[in-house]
Amino acid sequence: MAAQRGIANGISNEYDGVRNDDEGAVKSDDKWVNMAKGILRAEMTRRGITYEQLAAKLAEMGVADTAVNIRNKVARGGFSAAFMLQCLVAVGCQTVRLDDR
Repeated sequence: MAAQRGIANGISNEYDGVRNDDEGAVKSDDKWVNMAKGILRAEMTRRGITYEQLAAKLAEMGVADTAVNIRNKVARGGFSAAFMLQCLVAVGCQTVRLDDR
């Protein structure tokens, strides 16, 4: 039997002690986070660009960030679409391929 846990914004939350990994946005978000990280890393690898070089190229565009911060953002996948576009432009990417077909 599910226990009533509380009401937030008029929506009641219930918890029955079982977590279903197929529900919720976290699992499906992982797919997109990994795809974004993979695209950015692949474009850097294709061009032989290091994080230090990317930081320098971004600085030329007016985007101040250290190589360590960029490496951490990419590793976490915690970056905005704007940051991803800035990086892709900085490395000279003009097109992005979303699948292998």
